[in-house]
Parts: sequence; structure tokens; C-alpha cells
Amino acid sequence: MYNARPGETEPPVTVPSLRQRKARGERLSMVTCYDASFAARLEAAGVELILVGDSLGMVVQGHRHTLGVTVDHMVYHSAAVARGARRPLLIVDLPYQAAATPERALHAAARLQAEGNAAMVKLEGGAGHVLDAIRFLVERDIPVCGHLGLTPQSVHRLGGFRLQGREPDAARLLREQALAVQQAGAELLVLECVPSALATEITALLEIPTIGIGAGPGCDGQVLVMHDLLGVTPGRRPRFVRDFLAEGGSVEGAFRRFVEAVREGSFPGPEHSYE
Repeated sequence: MYNARPGETEPPVTVPSLRQRKARGERLSMVTCYDASFAARLEAAGVELILVGDSLGMVVQGHRHTLGVTVDHMVYHSAAVARGARRPLLIVDLPYQAAATPERALHAAARLQAEGNAAMVKLEGGAGHVLDAIRFLVERDIPVCGHLGLTPQSVHRLGGFRLQGREPDAARLLREQALAVQQAGAELLVLECVPSALATEITALLEIPTIGIGAGPGCDGQVLVMHDLLGVTPGRRPRFVRDFLAEGGSVEGAFRRFVEAVREGSFPGPEHSYE
């Protein structure tokens, strides 16, 4: 039985509820987070999903990509976030090469659940060993979120952070991979930097919810990196980002405004999408 904290009025978001929310047409908001203080603010704002992303390698550690993030880093930050928020579903990235084999994926995922209190782990990719790892984890009762399109751990193969699925063959492959990820047992799928029409098509094909980032308004939910959402990421702001801090007037106001914008369908707008 779930024991609510004083003042809590709603139970936690659960893995089984995700498909139900999609069926009801409820849009899901997801934000990356890396510590307890911001996690508490996200929970207060009503965010349904918190992602401890390996994006911490860039926005927290200051690297140019995510490849240096380790399982130890992810366990540390996951545990911190879990101490700050209980209602949002806590999803944690398996870092670079942690899913190179099913056995490695299980070892990392088990640590993230046992030590980091993660409810779900996220794997990038939709073919070969990744599908094997998803099946291996799901068979052992570890919920999985997939990730297709721009997969940051493949930055060198992709030639940088750029739109994926624009050409017909690439679009067909993404559709096939999305169905394969679902068939392997994933309960959620992130679509990053793909044409909005393709993301909408994939969302309609799947029974599981899709969460878009730079993938247009047709997904079942939206995710932003917290630092982007707050407008504090150095350098050029990605096209799909909106400065919610300017709108909300405070950190918690920014989070609330993001949740509202996702639920009402005003974010992302045409200016945040790729066609």
C-alpha cells in the first residue's frame, strides 16, 4: 500500500497507467532532473515523468556529449532525485554502452532500481542488441522506455546532433524500429528530433505513449532538458526549446507553465517543429 506524505492528494504515476493515459488522450509532461531540490519543485508543479538523463554529462558536467557518463553517475543522481520526488514516474538513462549486452544492461538496470530507486530505465536505439536488451530486462520485470530518432549516444555515427528520419528510407526504418521496440516490451518511447508528421504517424501506430522532443505536437507527451526549459543552457538554444522561465517568473512557475502548455497542446507550436 502507498503511504502518502502529509499534503499529498494523488498517488504516484505508475507504469501500468501509461497506456491508460494514452487511451484517455491525456498528454504527459516529462522534464530531466538531476537533484532532490529541483525534483521537489517538479513534483509540486504536477510533472508526470522525471527523467534522470545522461544529458547530465553536458548540462551538469560540462562535456560536449554524453559519452563520459557512467552507471555510477546515474545511480548517484537517480537516488538524489528519488529523495526529492515520489509522485512522478522516475525514469533513468542507461549510459553509453551499458546495454552493449543483455547481461550488462541487467546489471546496470538492477543497480539503478535497487540503489537509485528508478521505476523505469531508458535505452537508445531500436535494433539488434538493443532489442535483445529490452526483452531481457522486461522478462525480468524491469520496465523499459525506448528512445529513437536522434540518439545522443550515437552522436559520432550520426555526424552530430541533427534531424533524423527526413528521407523516406530513414522514415520507414524509424517506423519499423518503433514497432519493434514496442513488441520487445517497452512501455514508453521517446522520439527526438524527427519530422513532426513522422512522429504523429508513429504515435498513431503504437499502443504505448510517445514522448517528443523536437518532434512536433503529435506525440502523447513532451520532454525538455530542465536547463533548456529554464533558459540557462550556455550557447545557442535548440529550435525546439521555449524559455518557460521568462513566462513563469520563477523556477516553479516555469515548471507549472510547461505542464500547462503540454496539457493544453500549446507546446510545441509550429516554430518548435521539424517538417
